[in-house]
Amino acid sequence: MAAIKEFKGYRPPVELVAKIAELPYDVLDSEEARVITDKNPLSFFHVSKPEADLPVGTDPYSPAVYAKGRENLDRFISEGTLVQDKMGMLYLYTLVMNGRAQTGLLAGVSIDDYLNNVVKKHEYTREDKELDRVRHMEAISSHAGLVFLFYKEDGSKKDLFSKAMELPATYDFTAADGIRHIFRVIDDPAMIESFKTSFAKDILYIADGHHRAASAARVGLAKREQTPGAKDLESDWFMSVIFPHDQLMIMPYNRAVRDLNGRSKGSFIAEISKKFSVERNPIKTPASVHSFSMYLDKEWYLLKPLFSLPNDPVSVLDVSIMQNEILAPVLGIDNPRTSKRISFIGGIRGTSELEKLVDSGEYAVAFSMYPTSIIELIDVSDSGNVMPPKSTWFEPKLRDGIVIHMI
Repeated sequence: MAAIKEFKGYRPPVELVAKIAELPYDVLDSEEARVITDKNPLSFFHVSKPEADLPVGTDPYSPAVYAKGRENLDRFISEGTLVQDKMGMLYLYTLVMNGRAQTGLLAGVSIDDYLNNVVKKHEYTREDKELDRVRHMEAISSHAGLVFLFYKEDGSKKDLFSKAMELPATYDFTAADGIRHIFRVIDDPAMIESFKTSFAKDILYIADGHHRAASAARVGLAKREQTPGAKDLESDWFMSVIFPHDQLMIMPYNRAVRDLNGRSKGSFIAEISKKFSVERNPIKTPASVHSFSMYLDKEWYLLKPLFSLPNDPVSVLDVSIMQNEILAPVLGIDNPRTSKRISFIGGIRGTSELEKLVDSGEYAVAFSMYPTSIIELIDVSDSGNVMPPKSTWFEPKLRDGIVIHMI
């Protein structure tokens, strides 16, 4: 069911890739990007977050920002910082974190499969974020970032992936955060066709990059309208890395809330005790599903539901239980997408970050979550539902700038 396609990627020379490759545009803010770009003229943030090259205070959604991104990309190409492959290729991308490796196929994925739900989603997108990436893609005429996909591994592709892993590594570098990135080029037509055939009956799932995928689909549809009758446009395919589900790691997405919604510490604990057992416990991370660690007034507590758990795939999620039983009814956070009183902290930052936020007085309480499982994500996606916002944090992160897809 899933259609994939090779493409002529633009890639850095081997000696430059470690300087160019950067984290996805949305994992840091403009000022953090500015610090990096000021020190590194080859950083891909010059393309993916071009407001870093404009005066402080520039509206990151202004036309000048997108134009700057195109100017920087054109410069990278003209200077040989990015060079186009001579033929359509697939690529193999391996990431190694703390000795654990995951390997995915980097390919073009059909926007029609996205639109027809062959590529399944698990979260809503925001219109403002979609429009930002639409304008960015249109300005730079390329997909600059990777969509992180996965498929349900049944063993049928293992031999093919193993054979591709025998190819020599084109890139092999370790980033500043300790993540190793290994990149192989698949230029053998027979192997390319084998990979395309192997995915023909698969459903794909978005792990990360919902806004990139949605924006690529919108740009692709617009390109079709602009060129009626044209067949197989490059914009019909968005750049993705497709991993087997059993290689992936999801970390928790923790929560911190600025106040107790007008309650004292005692009344807050009394209120949540109506639905949860609440006991002091020095364990900072829950040991099992359906348990929560809470940090309040320099103490850790363990929370466990006293009620019968729901059985539908969304409501039974820990992130749903937290939202439906504590955040909304007790803390008054009805819409976590828009509330300014809550922050979401990726598990990679650890529980020390939660303690830091609460101890600073800026936040009143924090919750350490048990991570959503990949099977839970699949169940929600297959049911046609979506998860609450900030349900999953995947590590390690793919790097932008290793390859781009011109449209």
